[in-house]
Parts: sequence; C-alpha cells; structure tokens
Amino acid sequence: MKLEGITAVVTGSTGGLGSAIALAVADAGCDCVCHYHANKARADRLVEQIRATGRSAIALPADLTRPDEIASLMEQARSLGPVRVLINSAAVFAREPIETVAFDAAQKTLAINLIAPMLAARGFAQIIREEVADAPPPAGKIINLVDVGGIRPWAGYTVYCASKAGLVSVTKSLAKELLPAITVNAVAPGLVSWPKHFSDDEKARQLKQVPMKRMAEPAEITEAVIFLLKNDYVTGQILSIDGGRSI
Repeated sequence: MKLEGITAVVTGSTGGLGSAIALAVADAGCDCVCHYHANKARADRLVEQIRATGRSAIALPADLTRPDEIASLMEQARSLGPVRVLINSAAVFAREPIETVAFDAAQKTLAINLIAPMLAARGFAQIIREEVADAPPPAGKIINLVDVGGIRPWAGYTVYCASKAGLVSVTKSLAKELLPAITVNAVAPGLVSWPKHFSDDEKARQLKQVPMKRMAEPAEITEAVIFLLKNDYVTGQILSIDGGRSI
C-alpha cells in the first residue's frame, strides 16, 4: 500500500509505544489521527512533532469503554483525509491474581483491550465500504497490538492475557471476514519497557526468559508495523517481536 497522503488512526497514541508508532507511521508518509483518553497535553505535543515533519495530524479524545465515543472517533477521523489505516495500540496492563480479580476491573480491561479494537474495526470497515469499495485490494489495513502474553500466558495476569489472546483470535477472524478489501494483522511485542510495579528481582527474572537477553527497542516494534503496512500479501498473521520469548 502506498502510504503517502492517506490517514492512519492510532489509538492509545499517548503511550510510549503508541507515540513511537504514530511518529513512525507519519515518517512513512501518513497523516495521523492521534487518539487519547485523558492526556491531552501529551497528544498535543505528539501532534506538534508530527506536523514538524511536514505531515498533518490531529488529536482526538475517546473513552474506549464507550461504544458511542469509539464510533465518533472513527467518524471524526475522516476530517483529516482518507482513512486507510487503523492501528489499535491502546491497552491497559495490570497484574491481577485470580483471588483479587473484580468484575468491574476485568470488564474494563476486556472493554479496552478486546472489545474496543473490534468496534474500531467495524467503523473502519464501514469507511472503506463507503469510500473505496471498488479500489484494487487491499484498500485498507488494520494492525492490532497484541502481546507475547496472549500467546504464552503468564500466571497472575489472567484477565490481561485473556484480552490479548482474544485479540489474536479477532485478528485472524477479521482477516478472513474483511478480505480482500482490508488486511488484518497483529504485532506481538515482548519487553519494551518496564511496568512501574516491577522490582529489580522481577526485571532480572523476566530477562532470563528472553533468549536475546535484552528488551526491544521501540524502533524494532515500529519497523514491524511499517512492514505490515507496506506488504499487501500478508494477512491474518501475528508477528512476534519478542527476542525469542514465545518460542
């Protein structure tokens, strides 16, 4: 797909990885809709960074636990230009041993990590049907950010791992349903940054499980995203960028 002059929607763009993805997509030629929930200041700074490269960008808010706001986000995104890329990067991450799992918290995690990407994909598919139904395929691309934990689950993170495993399945199911107009793939990062609650001992334990013995650089994740955007013959795939942890 030619990326110059089209618009990409990046959810969760104020996160560390989300902002790196937004900047990489803009560097590849896309204009960018930078979604945020509460951190407007960070989203505005990201928009300024993207505009400094010569691309267009806007920041749009949405609470991804609310279906009406997801629909509004996708509709408003069209104001920037032809929306042809959706990158579902927004997620919540928390350690929740099963004895402490609460219904409301689990429901929120599943809403943001699993249901919101599906609803955003629904809105995206509608845009493609309305605007480029007769274009040579693929006319649009969806990339979901999953996790190595959705492939090889961890103890104590049942809700989070379930949400990401579900998104792996969503990726494959939508790839079948939306072809040939839209390709759907996922990137599964391993360690990119340390969660705030990790102790030094936990960090050391985690690194022992990574054959490469180091964390990923953000650029190593964003390069995978750009590859999937540029290659038109890949769909339904989960590209693990995890230093071998999922082997």
